[in-house]
Amino acid sequence: MFPEDQIDNIPESLAEKLDRPALDANVDVHDIETSAGDYCFVMQLDFSRVKSVKITGQSDHADMRSMQAQLAEAVGLAEAIELKIVSTSITRVNKFTPATLFGKGKVEELGKMLSQYQAQLVVVNTVLTPVQQRNLEEAWGVKVLDRTGLILEIFGARAQTKEGQLQVSLANLNYQRGRLVRSWTHLERQRGGTGFTGGPGETQLESDRRGIQMRITKLEKQLAQVKRTRGLHRTAREKVPYPIVALVGYTNAGKSSLFNTLSGAEVMVKDMLFATLDPTMRQVELPTGMTVIMSDTVGFISNLPHELVSAFRATLEEVLSADIILHVEDIASEDQAAQEMDVKLILKDLGIGEEYRIPIVRVWNKIDLLSEDEKSAKTNIAAEDKDIIPVSALKSIGLEELSRRIENVLQKDHHFYQMSLSPARGAELAWIYRHCQVKQRTDLEDGMMDLNILVDAKHHEQFRNKFHVELNLDLREEWEK
Repeated sequence: MFPEDQIDNIPESLAEKLDRPALDANVDVHDIETSAGDYCFVMQLDFSRVKSVKITGQSDHADMRSMQAQLAEAVGLAEAIELKIVSTSITRVNKFTPATLFGKGKVEELGKMLSQYQAQLVVVNTVLTPVQQRNLEEAWGVKVLDRTGLILEIFGARAQTKEGQLQVSLANLNYQRGRLVRSWTHLERQRGGTGFTGGPGETQLESDRRGIQMRITKLEKQLAQVKRTRGLHRTAREKVPYPIVALVGYTNAGKSSLFNTLSGAEVMVKDMLFATLDPTMRQVELPTGMTVIMSDTVGFISNLPHELVSAFRATLEEVLSADIILHVEDIASEDQAAQEMDVKLILKDLGIGEEYRIPIVRVWNKIDLLSEDEKSAKTNIAAEDKDIIPVSALKSIGLEELSRRIENVLQKDHHFYQMSLSPARGAELAWIYRHCQVKQRTDLEDGMMDLNILVDAKHHEQFRNKFHVELNLDLREEWEK
C-alpha cells in the first residue's frame, strides 16, 4: 500500500477489483483525446519544500489557499467536463526535476498507484512544460492534462457563440504549438523532390508547426474582424444614454445569478466552475428607477492560462468601456481573499486601475450562507466601506442598497437640468432622447414641453453649447434632496 499522505480520497467502489479495459499498448497516449466519462485521477502538488525554483504557473499568492482548497477546485474543474474522479491525492514535491517534475522514484511510485486505479487520465493541477507532459505520459502510460490544458478543455466544451469558439480555438492552437512533441517515425525528416534526386525536406514536426501557424494567423484575422465589430457595437451603445455596468468576478462567485436577478434574464446558472462563458448584455431598470446596460462577463480563475487571457481579450475589453465595475465575490468561500487578488491581477493585466480608472464596487455575494456571527461581522465591515455591498443574489438580499450605490457612483459626474422646449424644436428633442436621460416630461396645453434631464459627463459640454439659452441652473442639489 502507499503512504497515507499520498492518497487523499479512495472511493468505496474501488475496494473491489476494477474491470475497466486497459489501454491499448500500441496506441500513442499523446494522441488520445479527453472525453466525458474518462476515469480521472486528480493530483494536487505541494511545492512547500521547493524553495529555490519558481514554479511556472504558480501565482505569487498561491500560499493563501490551502492544499485541500486547491485540490477541491481542481476536482471541480475536472467534473465540469464530466470526468469520473476515481481518486485524488496531494503529492509532495521534494525536489524539482526539469524532465519529469518529480524524481525517478516518485514517478514510479505514482505510476503504480495509477495502475491500481486503472486511470485513463491524470490531471496535474499545475502548469507542465511540454517535455514534462510527454515524459510523464510515457512513464505512466496514460493521458496527462495540466491545469492549462484542463481549463482549455472546459472552454472548448462550453463556448456557444461563434466568437467564443474562435477564441477557444486560437488559445488551443497557441497551447498545442509548444507541445508538438511526438514519438517514433512521425518526426523523421521527409525527403524533398522526386525519386532519389531530392535533398532532405522538412521534418514532420516543422510541417505541423507551419500548419498550426497558418491556422493561428487565419483565426487572428477572424478575431480582428470580431474586435472591429465589437468596436462598432460599443460606438453604437455610446449613442444610447444609458451607462454600462460590468460584472466581473471569480468563477462560480454568483455573477450570473446576480445578473439574472437584476435583469430578469435567463443566463445559465449552475453550481459549477465556468458554467457560462459567453458575455451577455441586457438593459436593466434598477429598483431605484435608473436604467443601465448590464454586462455579464466570463469568470476569472487563479493562474488563468495566458493563452486564454490573450484570446479572450476582445471579450474582456468590454469591461474597459464600462462606467462602473461590480466585482462579485463569494464571501462564503474560505478562499475569498485569494480569489479577490486573482481578479485584481487580471483586471490589472487589462489595464483597469491605470489608464482606465473605472470605479469598482465590491459585491459580497452569498451572504445568506454565513452563520449569524459571520454575517454580523461582515456587515459591520461593509458598513465602514461604502464600496462594499453585502448581498444574496438568490435570496434578493441587499439589492436595493446595491442599486442605490450604483446610481450614486454613476451620477457622481452627472448633471441635472430643467428646461422647456417648444413643439418646433423636434430635432433638439430627438438629440436629448439620444444622448441624455429624460427623467420626467410634462406636455403643456400650449404644446410646450417641460423636461427634467440627466446629462452624463461625456455629453455635458455639448449639451451646454446646444441649449445654453434655455438652461436654468444645475439642479443637482435640489434633486438629491
